Amino acid sequence: MTSSTPEPSPTTPPDWPHCGHGATSDDPVGCRGIQVLRHTACLAHLEEPDRATYLAHLARQRLGADIDHRGTPFTDELLSELLTALTHPATGRLCFGQANFEQARFSGDAVFDGAEFEGDAWFKGAEIGGNAQFNKVKIDGDAQFEGVKFGGDAQFVGAQLGGAWFRRAEIGNEADFGGVKFNGDASFLRSKFSGGAWFGGAEFHGAIWFGGAEFRGDAVFLQAAFERAAAVGRLVCTGALDLSGAAFGAAVTIEAAAAAVHCRRTRWASTAALRLRHAVVDLSDAVLEHPVSVAARSRPFTADGAEMAELDLTGPRVRVVSLRGVDAAHLVLTDLDLTDCRFAGTIHLDQLRLEGRYTLAVAPSGVWRHGIRPVRWTPRRTLAEEHHWRATRSAGADGWTPPLEGEEVLEPAALAPVYRQLRKSFEDGKHEPGAADFYYGEMEMRRHADDIPLAERSLLTAYWAISGYGLRASRALVWLLTAMTATVLAMMLWGLPRYDPKPTITGTPTGTRSITITTVTPDPVNPNGPYRGRLSVERFEKSLRVVINSVIFRSSGQDLTTAGTYTEMASRLAEPVLLGLAALAIRSRVRR
Repeated sequence: MTSSTPEPSPTTPPDWPHCGHGATSDDPVGCRGIQVLRHTACLAHLEEPDRATYLAHLARQRLGADIDHRGTPFTDELLSELLTALTHPATGRLCFGQANFEQARFSGDAVFDGAEFEGDAWFKGAEIGGNAQFNKVKIDGDAQFEGVKFGGDAQFVGAQLGGAWFRRAEIGNEADFGGVKFNGDASFLRSKFSGGAWFGGAEFHGAIWFGGAEFRGDAVFLQAAFERAAAVGRLVCTGALDLSGAAFGAAVTIEAAAAAVHCRRTRWASTAALRLRHAVVDLSDAVLEHPVSVAARSRPFTADGAEMAELDLTGPRVRVVSLRGVDAAHLVLTDLDLTDCRFAGTIHLDQLRLEGRYTLAVAPSGVWRHGIRPVRWTPRRTLAEEHHWRATRSAGADGWTPPLEGEEVLEPAALAPVYRQLRKSFEDGKHEPGAADFYYGEMEMRRHADDIPLAERSLLTAYWAISGYGLRASRALVWLLTAMTATVLAMMLWGLPRYDPKPTITGTPTGTRSITITTVTPDPVNPNGPYRGRLSVERFEKSLRVVINSVIFRSSGQDLTTAGTYTEMASRLAEPVLLGLAALAIRSRVRR
């Protein structure tokens, strides 16, 4: 890399013999253009005969002539005359040897389309008032554009550059590097792009530097190839940093503060680390051959020891919106907002690693109206896809996030496997609360799936209503207490006899020395009288003993009416199940 050169002072003469035309007491330097060989003026201020002689000399050399016009002011006409002299009249080929336009001033457009530079092309510190057109140029040496100020567009479409140095360049409008082949190293350190920058189809065969670069628009690297790039950034982009279809051949670190980062169908053939700020990240169909990490950076990036201004970026957190088509076996996400992330279609989702402080979508909080009936959703982590599905239903959609226009809405049968794989990922990571939430989501999707038999869905509905799939201890305990209360009330009203039957003992002599004794216990008598009279403390105590014994699957030994006997049988079947579900839910809660 080359080092930066300080901006020359207007009162400091250049370090070459300069023209000095128009020098005054206020401007002792005058024209800074280098003197043409064997003359005392620059090309712009040569007398007309001398300029014609010089250009004719260049024309006779034809191809590969070395030129040096440092500091020279060029109008459109003067530049056209120079390029015409260097163009072969038969082939139309424009060719330079070494070309030095350092600190030159182009008042209009600088059009070098199709030019060939057999050596270096130096435009360091030049100012181009209009558009710079270097489309399909070929520079065998270094393309030195350090500190160049482009007043309009900078176009290098299809160019072939050796080393490319655009350090601290300022581009006033759009920059187009589409299809450029950077055969050597390329530096855009501290460059400023006032409009969008297009690098679609570009090939970077050497190292590349974007440290401190600013893009006031989109920076598009669509289908670009990074053969040996070890770093992209640290850069700031007010629009989208688009790496869709790009290919990285070596281990790379990408550091950017951007409004969005698109990595659709991006291919990483080696390890990669993405350290981002503010961005909305799309990783759809990205190809990860080695571990790739995406992490949010908490503090602004620095360049030259100072924090980089983040322009108009205000996003509070880095958000990932899609992992569809990604093989998550090599993916690590750290400190990211996954609220809107679409996980469906991710490969090996059960091997995804989530680290740091990450955020997932949650069920709506508070009480909502479902018709005239109030509804309260169970607090839990959810998928964005479940939000979209519930929001599109005709009923009970309040509080759920609707999908974007044109977004495919997946049915529960497609979401159940997604929840299952995420549950396994959380279980492998010993994250019990997350695993429990995704188990709940999986069961919810199974309960609503249309490919599940009605009998199984009915069983799942009962499982949900009674204990929240074995995860809601309060729900199971409420049902248990309700069942016990109902059983106690039934026993008091109908289950306990009017009075406890007393056995009757009778004896019948059967001989001189024997007697037959018979004990008869009468059947319990159903209670009668008003119901209020049956609700006594004594009957409550007896009913409570019956119910408690039923819960622990024991017989109370209490005489019961026929109705009471069947009530006890039902309670001995149902209430231990409810107690077991409550115990299971409490165990799950303790583990979480």
